[in-house]
Amino acid sequence: MSSLAVPAPALAPRRAWLTDLPVLVVAVVWGASYLAAKGITTTHTVVAVLVLRFALVLPVLVVAGQRRLRTLTAAQWRGAAVLGLILSGIFLLETYGVVHTSATNAGLIISLTMIFTPLAEAAVSRRRPSASFVAAAALSVAGVVLLTQGGGFTTPSLGDLLMLLAALARTVHVLAMARLVAVRSADSLSLTTIQLGTAVAVFTVLAATPGTGASPWAVAVGFGPREWAGLLFLSVFCTLFAFFVQMWAVRRTSPSRVSLLLGTEPLWAAAAGIAIGGEHLGAAGLVGGALVLSGTSWGRRAADRADC
Repeated sequence: MSSLAVPAPALAPRRAWLTDLPVLVVAVVWGASYLAAKGITTTHTVVAVLVLRFALVLPVLVVAGQRRLRTLTAAQWRGAAVLGLILSGIFLLETYGVVHTSATNAGLIISLTMIFTPLAEAAVSRRRPSASFVAAAALSVAGVVLLTQGGGFTTPSLGDLLMLLAALARTVHVLAMARLVAVRSADSLSLTTIQLGTAVAVFTVLAATPGTGASPWAVAVGFGPREWAGLLFLSVFCTLFAFFVQMWAVRRTSPSRVSLLLGTEPLWAAAAGIAIGGEHLGAAGLVGGALVLSGTSWGRRAADRADC
């Protein structure tokens, strides 16, 4: 959600790892977030949990960046709000999706954003992607087909389809950030705060709409220690900690290095789902997961070469 700054000077190997380690921790907690969200959310509590998750951290961001927020122009506020509307759609799709599929599938399918984004950029700019990138995209899609199968070739679950839509929505979000002129000069903290504020507003309106499930208050009262621990993990570590680590790391290393480390998120999602959540992929699923990881990694390298 943050915009990456100008690459920093190269670091010595030891200092580089001191910077890389917190970023890797972010990838781990993001990977575990799917299992955490699945553990505290049901179909009837999705909107309420989203209100609670982001309302807990939004005041901290507002206090930390209040001076910068006051310097933003009206156009920057509008642009950030548009991004926030897209972001709210992403979180709704992801959270409803993970309720209806496994945490492993969720983490691996969402990684297709790394394939969809360069393809969308190529379509918008009318620039043909390289043959190696097309091959990597095909490999990833084949992996998703295998990943979403159970005992045989079946229709993908509702959750799988929602996660696929979430990956497409993430792509729209990335393209919008790159093309909305007003937000390019806005600092990362202000941009993130307005986006999360807009998302919280959307979730609050939805929560007040009849038929959208339990209210945030009812869900909060009904939470036990395990659910509160999961919510705090999502709020503090997967949102607040993750944002500040990205801001800190990108000023000490390169955006490409940060992106590469964060790209391991689906691997940790699969590891958490299998090791902690007791999920089972089966032979086809294991092959599919491996193809998704290989395809997205290959696709990122091919896209990086095309940009050089």
